[in-house]
Order: sequence, then structure tokens, then C-alpha cells
Amino acid sequence: MDSFQTEMLALLPRLRRMARVLAWEPADADDLTQLTVERALLRRDQWRPGTRLDSWMFRIMRNAWIDEARARQRRGRVLAPPEAGALAADPSAPSLEARLQASAVERALEALPEDQRVAVALVLIEGLSYQEAADSLEVPMGTLTSRLARGRATLQTALIDQGAQP
Repeated sequence: MDSFQTEMLALLPRLRRMARVLAWEPADADDLTQLTVERALLRRDQWRPGTRLDSWMFRIMRNAWIDEARARQRRGRVLAPPEAGALAADPSAPSLEARLQASAVERALEALPEDQRVAVALVLIEGLSYQEAADSLEVPMGTLTSRLARGRATLQTALIDQGAQP
């Protein structure tokens, strides 16, 4: 394996996490992650060494998700509601309290508009800098900052309203 493939392999958990932010359904997130990796491998010649591979791949993922959302809209495909998976237990969670807290954060994040949700995920969850996130989303820095500020404020209010620790 070369360095590109090694770096991409190390990014898989972060890509999957970002895919869950976009797609919510685990199977859809897995498909989106796979599609992102496939597109990155096919377009490997477009990546500039010395730049951040994670930002480049997050941009690929975002564009792939937009393509998928448009295709679903055209097909009129109906997905199972998020509530369908709410009853599934998470055996890896250490306690009921931790699961409830994570569930509250997940619900609050899910309620955000997509542009705010993606901005929050890239900066707060994935740790990209504001500039890297703005580049990934192909928006000006001010737009990203605004989305992030609104998303943070909405999340904090939602978590306080739910009685969770923000």
C-alpha cells in the first residue's frame, strides 16, 4: 500500500462518522462511505499532495451525498424513519445515562438544518479548522462561521431544553 492508501485507510472511521451525520441510517452511511472511497480512488490524480486528504475526501462525500439526495428525490424513494432504529440497543454504551445523553445530542444534531449540521460536524466532531471546513463545503469563511454559530446556539438550546448537559 502506498502513502495515499494508508492515509485514506486511517480516515475511514472519520469518514463513517461524517457519513452518519449526513445520512443518519447506518446502511446509508456505510454506502456513502464506500462511494466516497471509490470516488477518491478513481480521482486520485486530482488530489494535490501536501494538502489535507481529509478535507478533500469530506468534499467528495458531501458532493456524493448531494447526488444521492437528488437521485432519491427523483425516484421518490421512501426511507424508514429515524424512529425505527430508536429501539435498538447499543451494547457498547457504558451506561444508560451515557446512552440517553448521546441520544439527546443525536436528536438535537438531527434537528439542525443540513448546512448547520454539516458545519458543526466538520468543525466540532471532525476537528477541521474553519478554513478547511469552508474549503470542504466550498463556501466563504463567513458563511461557515455563521452556520457554525447558529448551529452551536441551536444545539445548546435544544440540549438545555432536553435537560442534557450541553
